[in-house]
Amino acid sequence: MSRSFAVSLVALAALGALAGCGGSAVEKPTTGTPSLAATPSAAATDGDGELVPTNLPTNVPDTIPDLTNTPKVPDVPRRPDEVFGADISWPQCPKGLGIPEKRTLGAPMPTKAADFVIIGLTNGPSFYPNPCLAGQKKWVADRHLMAAAYSVVSYPRPAELKTYGARGPFSTKNLAGRLANVGYAAALFNLDTLKRSGLKTPIIWIDVEPVPKFEWSSDLKANAAVVQGMARGYTDAGFEIGYYSTPALWRRVVGGFRMGSVEWRAAGQTSKAEALSRCGPDWSIQGGRALFGQWVEDGRDRNVTCPGVAATLGRWFHQY
Repeated sequence: MSRSFAVSLVALAALGALAGCGGSAVEKPTTGTPSLAATPSAAATDGDGELVPTNLPTNVPDTIPDLTNTPKVPDVPRRPDEVFGADISWPQCPKGLGIPEKRTLGAPMPTKAADFVIIGLTNGPSFYPNPCLAGQKKWVADRHLMAAAYSVVSYPRPAELKTYGARGPFSTKNLAGRLANVGYAAALFNLDTLKRSGLKTPIIWIDVEPVPKFEWSSDLKANAAVVQGMARGYTDAGFEIGYYSTPALWRRVVGGFRMGSVEWRAAGQTSKAEALSRCGPDWSIQGGRALFGQWVEDGRDRNVTCPGVAATLGRWFHQY
């Protein structure tokens, strides 16, 4: 799941890759940037698309999947001030599954210290599902843990823009609207994936970060339109949303775009103490309240609740 932008390439190299759903190396806190509109001022670059599979998915629903039979989230017992959790996705699937660009790794599953698990819906970029989502949902349910979901969002390739940009709730007369429609379609695809897996969650986190081999455009406002479209797809379906990233990576992808939604903040290969420090105002990503800090330890993504969050876990998780 979160799960940083106008920086030089040298600085970005120092940041390293985000953990698991993301994660980041240690970075210095920065102040917020002004809000930007989601309408691009210049044409966005499409990238070469050489590594993108040509067989685009055909099971993107035209409307929001019917999730009305999803049971209400049961009450979560009051927990200690610090509750520990984990996040998992395609890297934890058995080796060799998934699309060629994101082959699964057989990475270790969470330890017994985890009371909650946030599960990724995508196999890296948009429109490609986590190949073992149903199995991961079962793993969490069998252990009676709390569960939530996240999805990576990525910039559409030309074929995706052509296929999905011409339909949706946004204008089709300009690039910003078409990009937002693609983000909306990606959300519908993920909701269909969620329904098929049986995973229950009151929130879907949107992971905003660079996606290797599925690069974002150089137009930050165009990128923000894609993110905005995905967010609307989830909220139209009745889900809470939040964002996973770091300040530096957020700024790199969408500039000063601000939503004010809750945040899941990555600290990379550091420590619990560093992850908790990310709960502070200096690490704000897009103007929202921090719910979790994430760090990487022993090859696992680990998470901890920010101060004051443990008493409200029923709002953010389904208790199995």
